[in-house]
Amino acid sequence: MTGVFRIVVGFLFATHGAAALFGVLGTDKVGLFVWPSWWASLIQTVGGALVMIGLGTRYAALLCSGSMAYAYFTVHQAGALLPVQNGGEKAALFCFAFLLIAFLGNGAWALERAARAQQATVATE
Repeated sequence: MTGVFRIVVGFLFATHGAAALFGVLGTDKVGLFVWPSWWASLIQTVGGALVMIGLGTRYAALLCSGSMAYAYFTVHQAGALLPVQNGGEKAALFCFAFLLIAFLGNGAWALERAARAQQATVATE
């Protein structure tokens, strides 16, 4: 189940970032190198893709979690106390989902796991 959770959360996050980074899926394109929106979109796209495929998962998930915590406290928290009031539900959910992935690791169907299995096979031959 961890693998499925990792893949779905990574896909949703990468899609969210790619939409803003490239101006697709009904989202306006963010300006090149504009702080923090362009950098956040880059982290979302690359970090989400890495988590989705299971490569550098713990580090990518920790970076994604931190970026969502930053987004929540700098963008959303100023509007109101609770996420339902300030529009920060997605940021809070992504933050804790990626924190969970950082602690749980890859799960099934990860490139890291396949690479380790390949190395173990080569080492025993």
